[in-house]
Amino acid sequence: MSAPYGPPAEDRPTSDVPTKDKVRLLWSYARPHKRILIIGLLLGLLGTGAELVTPLVTKEVLDGLEVQASLRGPVTLLGVLLVAGAVIGLVQAILLGTLAERIILAARTGMVRHLLRTKVTELGTRSAGEMVTRVTSDTMLIREATTSSIVNAVNGLVGLVGALVLMAYLDLVLLATTLGVVIVVGILAALLMPRLAKAQEEAQEEIGALGGRLEGVLRALRTVKAARAEARETRRIGAHAERSAERSIRAVKIEAWAWTITGGGINLAVMLILGVGAYRVAAGDMTVTTLVAFLLYAFQLMMPIMLLTMSMTAIQSGLAAAARIGEVNAMQIEQDTPAATAAAAAPRNTRATPAHTLELRDVRFRYSPEAAPALDGVSLTIPRHGHTAIIGPSGAGKTTIFSLLLKFLQPQQGEIVLDGRPFADWTLADLRERIAYVEQDTPLVPGTLRENLGYANPDATEADLWAALDTVRLADRVRGLERGLDTELSPTTMSGGERQRVALARALVSDAELLLLDEATAQLDGLSEAAVAEGIRRQASTGAVVTIAHRLSTVIDADQIVLLEAGRVRAVGTHEQLLDADELYRELVAALRIATPDRPEPEPVTTP
Repeated sequence: MSAPYGPPAEDRPTSDVPTKDKVRLLWSYARPHKRILIIGLLLGLLGTGAELVTPLVTKEVLDGLEVQASLRGPVTLLGVLLVAGAVIGLVQAILLGTLAERIILAARTGMVRHLLRTKVTELGTRSAGEMVTRVTSDTMLIREATTSSIVNAVNGLVGLVGALVLMAYLDLVLLATTLGVVIVVGILAALLMPRLAKAQEEAQEEIGALGGRLEGVLRALRTVKAARAEARETRRIGAHAERSAERSIRAVKIEAWAWTITGGGINLAVMLILGVGAYRVAAGDMTVTTLVAFLLYAFQLMMPIMLLTMSMTAIQSGLAAAARIGEVNAMQIEQDTPAATAAAAAPRNTRATPAHTLELRDVRFRYSPEAAPALDGVSLTIPRHGHTAIIGPSGAGKTTIFSLLLKFLQPQQGEIVLDGRPFADWTLADLRERIAYVEQDTPLVPGTLRENLGYANPDATEADLWAALDTVRLADRVRGLERGLDTELSPTTMSGGERQRVALARALVSDAELLLLDEATAQLDGLSEAAVAEGIRRQASTGAVVTIAHRLSTVIDADQIVLLEAGRVRAVGTHEQLLDADELYRELVAALRIATPDRPEPEPVTTP
């Protein structure tokens, strides 16, 4: 039984994260590299210092021309400043570029680590494509925000303050004129920043929704084509792209306004300086060389102000990405309870192992407070050896039981016991080491066939792999592949039934004590199903096998059949016992035309 955990991913807006939390997250990525950041900052300050000294040296050159003094010293100093500034800029660019890539690496690996440890329920309604977008695209936005923008902001601020101080040294009247323009420009640019951040955040949301939709459509491409839905899906995905473009264009316009205001402000300041400065030169209140030096500082103001504007826009992009990355980091992850950790570290009880592998004792679970119970007081026993089949109508609670056995979910009431120990005393690693699971969709992980077969048991020998393939009657097919076990798997490498058999073989290779099969024979032909049934019987002779099936023909020979209805155990018995005693079971048998003692078994049929 599946249940919703929230709205669809593409309709889920990014939560409104406080700015201080976004800043804290951004800084968490930069903090481990603060030594390199400090070095980059110092280099930037040296470069800024060299730029600030240049106009004063230029003034000395011009003053020397008036009195015909030697220019060797000032010109040499100018040359040294130019070369030093270029070298410092090169080293700083390489340093910060390398740091940016390391920060992206840390952000991506951290998000992947968190996602793979996230509770299954947290990812229940979030598309894989959206999560991929957050790992790949959003992390790019924090690149500049956590490296160059920090250094540029400090350099720009130092350059701005330094230039204004030296301007004050040259002429206070022109300084006041310049400050008036700078303040107005700063206020106007600051007013645009929140709108810029909002537009960029909305654009990234649409990119995430686009990735989620596209990933789902490509996975179901055959269905899309068969339904002649290519144009419809193109329109739906294109709508996300259009909305993302609209928001990105809005961000571009806001950013362009910020740059225009900044550049226009600097040009206005230069014009005012020329006008006021010319008047003061004519009045004899300042020299021409002082005016030239002041103008050079005015031109220099453009760089720190541009740096500050660029840093603010980059930081706004980073804050927008931080909100989405923060959502991922806020997802609850699977963790062992202190009781489980303590029990795992304690000496094992040497008493005889209980006869039963698993017991569910009055287990109750519902997916949400307003939903009907998925399991309502389920009690059942699964022997240490043998085959237990769990059947029932759709929504009876079969898959919920498997989710509880794998600790994807936790019972809200009741208790599950494994080998005499409550589930609460088992760590996730110890529990799942003893369980092999074949889920209904039988997905294969990216990689080779060898890697898939040994996924849960990397130490398995090649003989183990071939034995499992023989069991599911896939060995000849694999031998016919050009690269055999080292064949890279793809959707076109194997049919659906073959992928299902690979998943079964993977479970057999794990050699787990408990094998959970969820509709594991749904896509198999009669011969393959018979081979799998033989493999189940072999596994059941040494461990416990629990199957969920709508094809009852695959579980007729089970040692016990558990019939569920509306989250309750309706009956337990063998095929013959239930056929004689339970009306619902007889209805299921009749609907699927399963063999009875009075008639031969027909070809297996899948439930609608």
